[in-house]
Amino acid sequence: MIDLTGIIAIAGQPGLYKIIAQSKNGIIVEGLTDKKRLNVYATTKVSTLSDISMFTTGDDKLIEEIITSIFEKENGGPAIDSKSDDASIEKYFSEILPEYDKERVYVSNMRKLFVWYNTMQATGNLKKKEEKKEGEEKSVAIKAEEKFKVKNTVSKDTSGSPKVSAGVKKTTGVRKTGTA
Repeated sequence: MIDLTGIIAIAGQPGLYKIIAQSKNGIIVEGLTDKKRLNVYATTKVSTLSDISMFTTGDDKLIEEIITSIFEKENGGPAIDSKSDDASIEKYFSEILPEYDKERVYVSNMRKLFVWYNTMQATGNLKKKEEKKEGEEKSVAIKAEEKFKVKNTVSKDTSGSPKVSAGVKKTTGVRKTGTA
């Protein structure tokens, strides 16, 4: 399965973005194609690709699974061009997901999926998820326990003297309002 964690689509913005960090008022993202970073505020509508699914006649199918089937069909190459005619887009999509709901999945949805796939393929962001085995999960749990034990054995400085780094004056009783 293709790993889509950390890749998002922003409402009103073209393209896909990768989450870089969390800021005070939202998140900092980087465009997959242009590598420009921008701040996305908490009020902006953001969708993670790993949470999006498409309608089928049975249960909904996650985008990760659909992109994985495109990746396997094309052997890691690019998918059909999103600017192709409607009939060829529908034909290609029905080869990938034959049980899609023809009434609720529009050609525009298919085009957007192919644009996303081709963008991730061109930028090298189509990576398979690493399958976790039972032995690996146990070793991770053991490492976490060891880290916890190390944290508990660290001794605290109980000398009572406040620690001040060199060159920094301790300002007791002064408000930090910008005026002195």
